Amino acid sequence: QVQLVESGGGSVQPGGSLRLSCTASGRTYQISGMGWYRQAPGKEREMVAISSGGSANYADSVQGRFAISRDNAKNTLYLQMDRLKPVDTAAYYCEAKLTVSIEATVDSWGQGTQVTVSS
Repeated sequence: QVQLVESGGGSVQPGGSLRLSCTASGRTYQISGMGWYRQAPGKEREMVAISSGGSANYADSVQGRFAISRDNAKNTLYLQMDRLKPVDTAAYYCEAKLTVSIEATVDSWGQGTQVTVSS
């Protein structure tokens, strides 16, 4: 129904910046919200930032450093990451919440992109 393709990951030094992109295709009209999640080795996946209903929410650990945005014309979600820290090192995943019926929603996930912050 909806496919998500991510890009923009890489390796940077502490204090550096990266911009992640996630382009959606398929039945994008079903998307009601989108967000970014991350998972480090041996840890559970955690929410980083969510965009829904014109508002944005961020994890406390990234508040003030990350910014989520959407370009609906391009069906693309972005995550601008500034002042990166080693603790930000993780695989980052794009997520779309889809409304498939009056009472049902499903989640679609991207393949993930690696972000590594080290000296």
